[in-house]
This record gives sequence, structure tokens and C-alpha cells, in this order.
Amino acid sequence: MSTKTTKTRPFDVAEHLRDEEDIAAYLTLVIEEGDTGLLAAALGDAARARGMAQVAADAGIAREALYKALRPDASPRFDTIARVCKALGVSLVAMPSGRTADRAAG
Repeated sequence: MSTKTTKTRPFDVAEHLRDEEDIAAYLTLVIEEGDTGLLAAALGDAARARGMAQVAADAGIAREALYKALRPDASPRFDTIARVCKALGVSLVAMPSGRTADRAAG
């Protein structure tokens, strides 16, 4: 009897964030979850996809500080989030939530 061993590796979302549209869609889903730690981690994923050193340089933040700010347990300041988003080529957009839009229509 032969036993086959399948090699697997952990899923890394950064490998699938190829352009600004992918990053924007990913961040939108994460923002809808309402978890700030998850948002910090998602921004970290996007920064890794682009190259952490390049994103840090474009955002005007030291690379080590960027790693620290985008850990899952971090609570980055809004200006850090805005600078990282700009460096990634995406914008944060406010839109009415479903409940608010439903109330306004009814």
C-alpha cells in the first residue's frame, strides 16, 4: 500500500492582490466586518503584496514602524491608514449602509 503525501502551504491573500481593484475589493470586505484589527492586518497584506519597503517609502513611514502599525493587534492612527491607502493607490469611501439607505427610501 502506498501512502501519498500532499504538500500544502498556508493560504496567503497577498499572493492574490495583483492590482488596485483587488486591493480595494479586499479592503471593502474587511471594512464591512467592522474589526479594526482585521483592517490593520488587511492593509498589511496589501502592503506585503506591493512590497512593504516600497509602500513604507511611498507613505513616508519607516518600514519597521509600518510593520508595527499593520499587525493584527494594532490600532493604527487614521493618518497612518490614509497614508498607506494612498501609497497602495486606493481610497476609503463612505457610502450609506443598507439600513440607512432603506430608511431613507421608506
